[in-house]
Amino acid sequence: MSTLAPRMSGPDGRTGGTNGASRRSADNAPMTMAVASVNVPRPAGSAAPLRLAPATGPVAVGLAGFATQAEGHPVGEDPALADEVTLSHALYAYCSAHLPVWRTMRAQAGVAEPDAPIPPGAFDEHLMLDGVQESQLWEGDLLRFPDCTLVVSVPRLPDARFNETLGFVHAARMVAQSRWSGFWLSVRVPGTIAAGQAFELIPGPRDTGVVELFRARTAKMTW
Repeated sequence: MSTLAPRMSGPDGRTGGTNGASRRSADNAPMTMAVASVNVPRPAGSAAPLRLAPATGPVAVGLAGFATQAEGHPVGEDPALADEVTLSHALYAYCSAHLPVWRTMRAQAGVAEPDAPIPPGAFDEHLMLDGVQESQLWEGDLLRFPDCTLVVSVPRLPDARFNETLGFVHAARMVAQSRWSGFWLSVRVPGTIAAGQAFELIPGPRDTGVVELFRARTAKMTW
């Protein structure tokens, strides 16, 4: 299997926000900005390698994220810093536009059939989001949902959990090469969030793009 993942473009300069406008997926299909799934911790004692599973209705969102956090939260960060990053790492979001390519890579690695869906929570994501990608986001951008508002914080760093949950040993390296890292969110306005809700992207100061920040934070990392 090749270790080269598709290259993503850099942040889109000073582009403005949208009100649920269409973006483009990995196969160039239009996508509306919406919540594909909201994933909460599995019951204690669950044997599955995945720590999160889809919620069946609206989930309360506080300043520190969901009321219950999965073991190992926040993923991709030094566990010793967990208390210090509680608010900036309240929720972790991943972009559904990348899923078709990840399905192909898992098939090439021999761990899944080409058409096997990637289950919700496979990236340890609290939110799977349609219609938005890391290259379109900047630190400080707002994601406004019907009943809460979240703030783009920092990208997740590649770590061994990607290898574990996606099922092949080069997954974290693929994340580093593609820069499809997902991103952490802080909570500006607490409330609730549910699958199927549309959301609005509101530009923040736009000083540092998520992809730019990912490059800086991973410059000296090796896999």
